[in-house]
Amino acid sequence: MSSSAIEADTSDLVCQLDNVQGIVDALSTVRWKRHQDAVVELSEHGIVLIVEETGCLQAKVYLQKELFIRYEYTAQGRPRFGLSLGLFVDCLNTFSVPGHSSTIEIRYPGPDMQLLIKSADSLDDCIYAEIRTRIPETISWDYNFEPAGSTPLSFTVKSAALKEAIDDLEWPGSCIQIILKPVPPSVTFRGEGHGDLQIDFMYYANTDLLIAFHCDHQVSYRYKYKFLRATTSNMPSSVTKDNRGSKLTIGRGGMLKVQHLVSVARPSTSHQHIDSAGYQQPSRIAYIEFFVKPEEDEDTVND
Repeated sequence: MSSSAIEADTSDLVCQLDNVQGIVDALSTVRWKRHQDAVVELSEHGIVLIVEETGCLQAKVYLQKELFIRYEYTAQGRPRFGLSLGLFVDCLNTFSVPGHSSTIEIRYPGPDMQLLIKSADSLDDCIYAEIRTRIPETISWDYNFEPAGSTPLSFTVKSAALKEAIDDLEWPGSCIQIILKPVPPSVTFRGEGHGDLQIDFMYYANTDLLIAFHCDHQVSYRYKYKFLRATTSNMPSSVTKDNRGSKLTIGRGGMLKVQHLVSVARPSTSHQHIDSAGYQQPSRIAYIEFFVKPEEDEDTVND
């Protein structure tokens, strides 16, 4: 297919992005295995990519329209399609040049319902790709995340520390227990395998690691290690270099929500996305959310 054929095609969405590597980082965060399918949902507000496994783990990447330098949406409703996440990431990688701010254009659908990607840096040279899409076989499960009570059960920890803690707790096939205590304010990760391994984050003792903490009663839930590890296993280096924090919230029934922020600023401005007032521009951030179901329905301990 020629690039002129792509231009002539009428699409539900035409968008351009000036930092391919930022999108690769965001999508790679939710790529926890080699062969993985994803569902993409388009809307006037942006693009959402959903990945899930066995009804116990779900991840979403939110790419808000403000993140794009061009976002033209003409569809009625919200088109949804499935594709290979690995193929999508590998394809985007071919457009990413280290140290260079690559601009790409994404269109959907093509003549045969493909996702069309092409370089937009030069009128003379054009690299483009087509990714075959499919009708999603299943509807994403409803995580139905609700607050556990009037006071949120949440804490924010430096992303690098969170990843290191989960890596250190490696017990393949086992569960990791997460315990929140209001007195003293602390978060405990406990692994149970051939022995016990425990990592404590004390709120007042080290606020450089545990940035925020909200808990009014003791609570404890267990999660499959492989699912918990998926929330941090492919965290991009940009997140740790920017010294970002990840927020974890425990909802009703023990549903765990893990939130990361991935910068999608142009490489030349990756460290200049904070203005003179110290305000970080939200339009250059991709939001990542993981939802992990507890291993047991109810394992709450009250004071």
